[in-house]
Amino acid sequence: MVAEDAKPAFVPGLELAEGFYREAVCPILATYVPDVEYSAALIGPGSEVLGYDDGMSTDHHWGPRVMLFLSPPILEARGQEISNLLGANLPYTFRGYPTNWTKPDPHANGTQGLCAVTDGPINHRVEMWAVNDFFGDYLGVEIGEPLRATDWLVLPCQKLRSIGAGRLFHDDLDLAAIRDHLRWYPHDVWLYILASCWCRIGQDEHLMGRAGLVGDEIGSSVIASRLVRDIMRLAFLMERTYPPYAKWLGTAFAELKCAGNLLPVLGDVTRACSWKERDIGLAMAYRRLAEMHNTLGITPALPVEPSPFWGRPFTVIHGGRFAQALRDAIRDETVKAIARRCLIGNVDLISDNTDLLEDPTRCRALLTLYE
Repeated sequence: MVAEDAKPAFVPGLELAEGFYREAVCPILATYVPDVEYSAALIGPGSEVLGYDDGMSTDHHWGPRVMLFLSPPILEARGQEISNLLGANLPYTFRGYPTNWTKPDPHANGTQGLCAVTDGPINHRVEMWAVNDFFGDYLGVEIGEPLRATDWLVLPCQKLRSIGAGRLFHDDLDLAAIRDHLRWYPHDVWLYILASCWCRIGQDEHLMGRAGLVGDEIGSSVIASRLVRDIMRLAFLMERTYPPYAKWLGTAFAELKCAGNLLPVLGDVTRACSWKERDIGLAMAYRRLAEMHNTLGITPALPVEPSPFWGRPFTVIHGGRFAQALRDAIRDETVKAIARRCLIGNVDLISDNTDLLEDPTRCRALLTLYE
């Protein structure tokens, strides 16, 4: 690790990675292996990929690094040669940061940190991948095969966001086309996930007030927080933007176009001390969410004014109406059949379990839920 008193001024990780590629990695490749075609990028895991890193992020898995994508034959035949060339010729520091990394720590989930050296080969992190291997390992899909509707539903949003985020520095292998393909859901898959999120709101919206009415303010607050998260999810979906994982959810939400209207209201809901205050805030959020829905023009316009739940003193937007209208708008026969069976949505609406979302094999086990 870099000692605190020796750290240079913070540089955003994407900026550091691009400079490292252009000024250090690229010249070595051009000099020693000019015939090799490759793509270079920084995508996938890491707060710096999303652009949310700061000084605290530098304590692990952060530093001068680049992902190098090669064709499978080149990776097999020349991958080690290229890695050795980089290890022998990269500078020992770049913009004040070591380019040498510790070995993965088996007792800390493979964590690596920067480790200064002044001689010998560099244990660099110019990570080499075959394109299909990376996407198979990270997403669990064969990138050369068409994605089915169900394939899309078991791809975690946080991973899809991290593929479109980051930067592409060089692209002989047309990595840009893959990123563009994964930029957003097919239309009817999008409608299905929207419908499922509205369905969740319809199932929970009256429970917040009911818990509060019997004096369970803690339970009411927990339900309200669930509703706030689903409202945020819907906002991301309506703006066709994948949400990140929990650490950066609020940060990314604040960047949405609708944040100016929704963020203050949702903040009031989360800070409220009584269910009646939460009810007022959620009603305002529902109205704004319904207006956003109608602006999309993907279903006939629906009422935007919240109303009491079957005469009870809990204000709801009747999320089931929006779910049904969206279900009716689906035209793809496969997606329509899934929507008829269940509105459970995608993997993110089914579970927020980290071990599930991070493991493509576990995510793909959920395919049976849509059969």
